Amino acid sequence: MVSFFTKRGELLIAEQLAVSAWAPTQVGGHAVCGLLARQLETHCPTGFVPARLTVDLFKPVSTAPIEVRSEVVRQGTRITAADAFIVQDEQVRARASVVFLTTGSEPAGRVWSPVLDLPVPPEGCVSPLGSPPLFKSSDREWTHDFATNQNGDRKNAWHSLPALVDGEPISPFQRAAVLGDTANLICHWGSEGAGYINADMTLTLSRLPLGYELGLRADNAVASEGISIGTATLYDRKGPLGTCVVTALSNARRQIDFAAFSPL
Repeated sequence: MVSFFTKRGELLIAEQLAVSAWAPTQVGGHAVCGLLARQLETHCPTGFVPARLTVDLFKPVSTAPIEVRSEVVRQGTRITAADAFIVQDEQVRARASVVFLTTGSEPAGRVWSPVLDLPVPPEGCVSPLGSPPLFKSSDREWTHDFATNQNGDRKNAWHSLPALVDGEPISPFQRAAVLGDTANLICHWGSEGAGYINADMTLTLSRLPLGYELGLRADNAVASEGISIGTATLYDRKGPLGTCVVTALSNARRQIDFAAFSPL
């Protein structure tokens, strides 16, 4: 069965799905975020849900065996915080922090919220076991074709992910974390390809995803002097569930031409 990683004892080995589009010897940020979420959710107390995950991608994670460490920073009655680290050669390559919150009743009263246009493709268009992503540019139709979506229009993406680690079902939190990193692509994919690389990713969740399908809609990209902030809405067939924010650095000399990219 296809997966992002396989286990070798306590270590994790990157498979092709985890490899970065920037370099064949590096693990992509999407897979890094998924692994850190997998480790952190082991610290989620009963009655709590993950509400915020921040991942700092400050050093390349190689395709060598990966160790993931974690610790609880604070466990309270309403808020729990934990940290996780990806370690290779005794060096921390990436780190993450998570905040778990207790659920409860909604406060009384009406609060403004926007009416969001969150398009979804037809039912059954992707497999529960994982399928290549679908993309939608502006008012065009959904398609798996990367070349059709290499343009300067606003983008949506729709994903069904395989297992993060072979032999384990992918959890809703892992799905959300993997997709959070791809906000970079949705917000920064233009007519000449993708030219920004993530320095970090922050995912906020009001609830966990329902079902195996998950979408992203580009909301904003603010760029100046090679630094860009991209913001996207994370949603499923029931509606919005969170926001993804990435801080990205220009990587123009190694820009990825997604028109020549073929999904696995």
